Formats: sequence, C-alpha cells, structure tokens
Amino acid sequence: MSTSRAVPVTLAEIARLAGVGRAAVSNWRRRHPSFPERIAGTDTNPQFSLTDIEGWLRENKKLKKSAEREWLWPGFEALGGRDETGAAIAEVGRLLSGRVSDEGAESREIRAETRELIERAVDLGQCEGGMETFAFLLRRWLDVHVRQIATTPEPLASLMAELALWAADGVAGGGPRSSGGTTVMDPACGPGHLLLAAADAVRASGAGTLTLLGSDRDAVLASLADSRMALAENEGQKEKEWARVSVRAADSLRNDPFSGTRADIVLCNPPFNEREWGYEELATDARWSHGLPPRTEPELAWVQHCLAQLRPGGAAVLLLPPAVAARKAGRRIRGSLLRTGQLRAVVALPPGCAAPHSVSLHLWVLRMPTPGEGAPAGDRLLVADAASRFPRDPEEKWTPDWVAISAFVREAVAEADSPQVPAYVRQVPVIELLNDEVDLTPGRHIAPSPADTAPRLAEAWREFTGLTAKVNKSAKLLAALGLAMAEEDTPTATTVAELARAGALTLRGGQQPPEESIHAGPPSDDGIPLLTVPDLLVDGEPRSWLAPDTAAAGEAVIAEPGDIVVVGVARAFSAWVHEGPPTALGPQLHAVRVQPEQLDAWFLAGSLRAPANARQAGTHTTNSSRIDVRRLQIRQVPLSEQRRYGEAFCELTAFERLLRRSADLGTSLVRDLGDELAAGRLANGA
Repeated sequence: MSTSRAVPVTLAEIARLAGVGRAAVSNWRRRHPSFPERIAGTDTNPQFSLTDIEGWLRENKKLKKSAEREWLWPGFEALGGRDETGAAIAEVGRLLSGRVSDEGAESREIRAETRELIERAVDLGQCEGGMETFAFLLRRWLDVHVRQIATTPEPLASLMAELALWAADGVAGGGPRSSGGTTVMDPACGPGHLLLAAADAVRASGAGTLTLLGSDRDAVLASLADSRMALAENEGQKEKEWARVSVRAADSLRNDPFSGTRADIVLCNPPFNEREWGYEELATDARWSHGLPPRTEPELAWVQHCLAQLRPGGAAVLLLPPAVAARKAGRRIRGSLLRTGQLRAVVALPPGCAAPHSVSLHLWVLRMPTPGEGAPAGDRLLVADAASRFPRDPEEKWTPDWVAISAFVREAVAEADSPQVPAYVRQVPVIELLNDEVDLTPGRHIAPSPADTAPRLAEAWREFTGLTAKVNKSAKLLAALGLAMAEEDTPTATTVAELARAGALTLRGGQQPPEESIHAGPPSDDGIPLLTVPDLLVDGEPRSWLAPDTAAAGEAVIAEPGDIVVVGVARAFSAWVHEGPPTALGPQLHAVRVQPEQLDAWFLAGSLRAPANARQAGTHTTNSSRIDVRRLQIRQVPLSEQRRYGEAFCELTAFERLLRRSADLGTSLVRDLGDELAAGRLANGA
C-alpha cells in the first residue's frame, strides 16, 4: 500500500490484520530487529505505519491472504472525521456501480491520498465483488459511529417489509398492482437498510418491476445509500427486475424531493424526539389531515408525512418510540388515525431490538383507504405484544431471537381474524380505544396468557422459595456476629492515597473512551462491557460495550475479577469487589487492585463503602458532589484481622444481593398473581 502519509495502527490492529494474537505481534517486535519502529504512541501502547507493517509482513511471509479488505479499513479510518470517511466509502460504491453522478450528496473535493485509497478499494472490489467490498467498509464505518447513527437491524428491516406487504393491497401474491410495478419509499433512509429489505421482500413476492425512492437530510448517509442502491441495482438488472433507483439528500418534512409521487409501500425509522422539526414553518401544511402535530410530537409528523406519500391501498410501517402511543399531546391525532381506519396494527417489540436498546420500540402499520372505502363500523386495531411474549431476563445476557419474534408477528397478522387468536395478540375494538387517553400501547390491552402465566408463576415461586431459604441462612450468620463495645484505643486509620504510596494498592480512575469505540446494546461475544455512573443510577447494568482493540490500545480502564470498583459520585457512592467479566469503567468510577499479602480485598471494599467515610471524603454536602477516593479511610489492622472482617463483609454483600433479588421477584409475583386473581382464575377448592 502506497500513500503519501503514514496511517497509524496499534498492536491489536496488526494482530487482527495478520490473523494472530496480540502476543504473537509483541513477540515479532521483540525477536525481529527488522520489525518497523513505532511512529507514534508510547512504548507500552505503540503505533506503527500501516505501510511499513504491510511491507514487513509480506517480506516475512506472515501476511494473511484472506484479509485484503481488512487492510483497507485502517486507511479509511485515518482519513479524518465521520463525513470525510463516509464520503470516501460512498465514492467507492459509486465507482464500483459505474454510476456517472452521485444523486445523494453534493460534490466534494477529494484529496490525492484519499483518491489513491479509493482506487485501491475499487480495484479490490472488482476482483472480490463490488457489493461485498462496499458492504464491508460501510459496516465498519457504522460500527465506529454507532452512537451517532441509528440504523435499522437487518432482521427488523425484513420484518417491517413483510408487514407492509401484508397490509398493502395488490402488492404481495401477484395482485393487480404486479403488472404495473411497485414503488417503495423511505423518507429518512439513512444508509438504506429498509430500502434493501423492501426490495428483497417485494421481489420475492413476484410483484413485478421495482422503483426505490429514498431521501435523508444527512448528505453523507444519502450518498452512502445512493451508492448502495446503485450496486444493488446493477445486480438486479442482471435479472431485469429493477426499474429505477433514486436517493436524494433532503429534509423530507421541510422539502420533500418526491412531492407528488405516490408509493405502494413506505418504510421509515424516523429520528426520535426532535423538537426542531419544522413546527412553525409547516403549520399550514396540507399533509396534516389528522391535525397539526404538537411541537413535542415530531413522530406524529412523520406518521402523517408517510401517509401522504401513499397511493390508495398502499401501506406504511414506521418504527417509533413507545411514548408516541400514549403521550397526552398526541391523543387527538391518534384518535383520528383510528376513526379513519388508517392505523391498522401496533406491535410492541422486546427491548434490545433496535436503538435505543433500553425501551420496547413499537411498529405502527398504516394503510391508506381506497376511494369510498371509509372505516367500517366496529373496526378494530390489531395489537401484538412481543415484549411480553419474549420477556428479557435481567440476570442473563439477552439478544433478540429474530426467528422467534418474526414468527410471532407473522402468526399475529395471519391469524388475527381467526376465532382462536394467538396469545399476546388481540383485535381491540376502536370504540374501546377512543377514551380520554387513546393509549395504543399493546400491553395495556392484552391480558397475559394463562398457559404462559402458570408455568412462569410456578418457576418464580420456586426461585422465591430458594431465595428466602438463602436469606434466612445468611441472616442467621450475620445475626450471630458479636459486636464488641467500642475500644478505648481505636486502631490508626490510613487513607487510600497513603496505601497507594506504600505500594499496597494501585488506584486507576475510569475514563471516557473515544466516542467512536463505544457500541450500544448488549456486548458481542468478545466485547467488553462499559459501566458508567448513569448505568448505576438506573439498574447497575452496562448499556454499552467496547471492542477488545480499544482495551488493548490502552484507551480504557478495565476492572478485572477481584478488583474493587469505587464510585466517586455521592448520589451513587458504593464500593464492591468485582466478580463479573472484565469491565471497562467510565468517568467517576475507579478500579483498586490490592497486594493480597498486604490487604484483603473484601475488608477494603467494606471499609471504603461506609457512609460516614463518603461524607468525610466528599467535596460538597449535596448528593451531586464528588467523592475524593484518595481521601477515603481504612483502619490499620493486621492481615489476619482484615480477613476475619472481610468474611463478614462478603456475607453482608451476599445478604444485600439476596434481599434485592427477593424484592424484585416478590413485586413481580404480587403483580402477576394479582392479575390472575382479578381475572377469576382461582381454582375451585383453593
């Protein structure tokens, strides 16, 4: 690889590129005098020239032949900011597709070194497959900027396309629209996930030629989607199945680039919770047939915009936050959507299916009635509660089971009108929903299935019985501890800072990793959970993770099992011995590692977390103050005495954990059993 500037790579990146472990690269560096010198970083975390490393690996026959695409990415990542890298990847796709101009973004000047990198990627794509090479670069770019760009996961995009086909007239199954082709539109298309999913679904349905129309206000995303669609169009034209693709850079709400065009299917994952969506300037817009959306309800503006894009009989599916179904400000528009029959179904997805991963997002399925159709009397809304059907166990790592979720939704729409409606699915009469709230949340209108509730309750009671036995056992042990009267000669106290100076422990303060290295949601198999103070204020579970490369490069502070984690904020102050997997610590979290021949970890953690200790080391008197961890005090006692106290602290921690789980499980049991009793399901003789 020949470029005019050195692209830096870390030892971890070299290991991935060469297909070996990081230890092997360190060994090469130590044993081979010819190994390239570092160009940046430190001796502990060095950075090397990608060009020099590639040359060395080739000369020493250590270059993995199957990793040509991997060698492309460090060069793209080093181009600069998000937009420059994204624009370069879009240019790769455009050139591989053979398209003359880029409709998705305004032209940008491309630097010489960037042009050289683009040409190398194009050469590789022509050998190994244009779509595959572009998809690899796009995936890497999205992974780096996952916190800035919310995309629709491919399984969810496919499910949304299926729902649209179910709701639309004459698209699936070779109906009357098949001969005239099918138009699919996404007015906030991002990098094009929904458009591609719709293309696959429509072609599989045999609905004739296909037109894809997309727009996004982010010019870089629009450019990427445009290149992606152009590559897919090339593949489709081999089978004469694609008619037209057009992706524009535009804000659809303010300046719709496809105004006047009507689509058979509209799919959309709109931006959430945006106040500046155009409320004042669009106040008299003709699209608001159900009423002007309140300033705080931008999602309802997108709902009406998508409806306005549909031909009669066409269908739209939107991914929306759950608050849209229940917020008071939007009840008038929700009521109008129900009365006109345009809202056909609401599906609640389990948390974790898409960003933001902590909430149960909803799918809204809408359909534009044909002329004269109207809304029949006694019309109903289909609601499906996949969030309750697939509950998330807070004690276990959870990822969406898309096969099961998709099968559940397919059964819900296929059997909705049958006498035996599937569990967690209901056809709710519209008149029942048109009250003061117009709450469309599926869980509000679906009672749990007795067939599912009974075994779940039985399992919960078994766990609760086991917990109470453990609580009783732990309580007896703690109650038996004898507490002596205060001694006249209180042992001398020392501080964390003094122990650190003496070498009895090491103290490391957590830090904010680079934004591009943070991934939202459950970690991958080799991902490192990232724990932050906001996580602790919610439920203590990490909500993001880091790739192993970030930790290997020294860009994160990792708490290993046996380390003590101390929270440096008064409102969440605590200290505990970390017993889980290696975890990265965010700001205001500290990792303490003891010398076991001098300090007992459990004794130290129990001593540090004392409330009086926190008050003394606090910087203010408010609950938002910070704790100076170095000022926290510990009694100076012999190691044997530390271990005796450490055992008691360990038992106390286990007792606390049991009480919390018992309280959570007990609350759930009271709620579920109360529902069953209120429904009249008490067996005779009970």
